[in-house]
Amino acid sequence: MPPTGFVGSSSTPKIDVVIDTGYPFLNLTVDGFLKIGSVAATRAAAEDAYFVVKNGAISSHKFENTLKKMCKEGAYWGAVAGAYVGMEYGVERIRGTRDWKNAMIGGALTGALVSAASNNNRDKVVIDAITGGAVATAAEFINYLT
Repeated sequence: MPPTGFVGSSSTPKIDVVIDTGYPFLNLTVDGFLKIGSVAATRAAAEDAYFVVKNGAISSHKFENTLKKMCKEGAYWGAVAGAYVGMEYGVERIRGTRDWKNAMIGGALTGALVSAASNNNRDKVVIDAITGGAVATAAEFINYLT
């Protein structure tokens, strides 16, 4: 009897928006802002859609709050992503090499920057810098494995 098996593939639609400002640093930063900002806005919309379905009703006030939440989340996470991508690119240009250390340094700088902008606690800034560096490094290693 011949061996049997299942082979399949799936592909998802890919949308890529390119904004050319003439500066690679700015191009990457804007690209990171737009991509992650749109993901964050979509997540906020999906979360609120869940509560609308659960409660069975929507009002114009709730809809307005959802739009505000989408904008706020999109802008916040887009700014964080833009800062990270810009930092990583800047570190790459300064170091003259492309490796996981750029992600670690860029993540640490971004974590410290975002934390310092939102609070004045020095210990929290250091902890967020360590967390940002660790998360960025882990993401880089996971990306390398796939």
